[in-house]
Amino acid sequence: MASTITDSQKPFSLDPYHVSEEFGFILPAPLAELPPYYQPWMDIAQHVTELIYSHMLRSHILKMPLLNTQFLESHRELRLAHLALSVMTMGYVWQEGEDDTVKMLPRNLAIPYCEVSQRLGLPPILTHADAVLANWRKRDPQGNLELLVTLPGGDNVRGFFMVTLLVELAAVPAIKSIPLVINGVQCGDAETVTRALEEFSQAMQGMTDALKLMHDVSYVVPVYVKPEVFYGIMRIYLSGWKDNSSMPAGLVYEGVQAEPMEYSGGSAAQSSLLHCFDELLGVKHEAKSGAFLTRMRNYMPPSHKRLIQDISLQPSLRGFVQQQACEPLTAAFQLCVTKLLALRSYHINVVSRFITVPAARARQLRNQGNISQEETVSRAPTALEETGTGGSGIMSFLKTVRDRTRDVSI
Repeated sequence: MASTITDSQKPFSLDPYHVSEEFGFILPAPLAELPPYYQPWMDIAQHVTELIYSHMLRSHILKMPLLNTQFLESHRELRLAHLALSVMTMGYVWQEGEDDTVKMLPRNLAIPYCEVSQRLGLPPILTHADAVLANWRKRDPQGNLELLVTLPGGDNVRGFFMVTLLVELAAVPAIKSIPLVINGVQCGDAETVTRALEEFSQAMQGMTDALKLMHDVSYVVPVYVKPEVFYGIMRIYLSGWKDNSSMPAGLVYEGVQAEPMEYSGGSAAQSSLLHCFDELLGVKHEAKSGAFLTRMRNYMPPSHKRLIQDISLQPSLRGFVQQQACEPLTAAFQLCVTKLLALRSYHINVVSRFITVPAARARQLRNQGNISQEETVSRAPTALEETGTGGSGIMSFLKTVRDRTRDVSI
């Protein structure tokens, strides 16, 4: 019999966590321009790719004025500033590839970047919250989307970030169902929990379908990503200076502190989605994988990180399902686990196609002494062959995470 939530058990809501009913974790309507005072940043950020290809980005950044961040007032202004400073930083560090990195980020970039980062609670490096969640706008009344800023790789960069954005959009019904599940468990309302879990599993199927668009050359919007371009050109610009042999000492942020700082590059693990899903379903990761995932939460907007933590404090959904011994409820929970497993298995296939296979090709070319600019994969950095841009040993990590997901089956 269902009970009511008492005063001491206030209904769980997404309202305190800056989660949008329409867009989930995506920043709604990101700004495309900053106040005129910050135009020197935007002039460079919007031309990072061309400046990298002409080997002029570093010199342009060195001539940039040191701007005061106090005139950035709104959250959206801060997010666009962080995005712009992030792409400039990635380009500055990696402009000449892994063999000619820098040891120091100049003060006219480092100081405002760290100030903006501190105000947002984000690290001073390009994150999923920048490149995906805050890097989009509607191009036309039909709703076609485009990136605000980009990096080397042409349409493949657009495809990569847009598909990831579409995965986030597909997840919105699952995010909205989380309070229904939690409140239903608190009330002992098996019927409500069952319905919410059915919505949840449908959304996870939608996420997998969206991820498949990265391989779909026939999709009406150009989101197809060529594995050799992702691996050989794009990937280095998503890489960080932690657990990266190209920059073993990290990076000094001049004018911020004298000691080098280490930050991980972009990673799918920086998306709050699967962290929320794992906490709701009760997935427990083994120590090494769990430590990496926990560290990736420091690369999320603080309100999203807090949501994950608060979901983890709620009564056990899995325990509730087992206690109720209700066939439709058990089936709905198990379908959620199955869909999450399928999503993670498909992600492993994506990583194999975009990293493992191109890495093997690059090694083959190197061993044959056939390093040719004609072969895009041969341009790839060797330091990341066995790891993700976030620094994880990628295939073993993903398989371990998938296997622990299987453990919550009932």
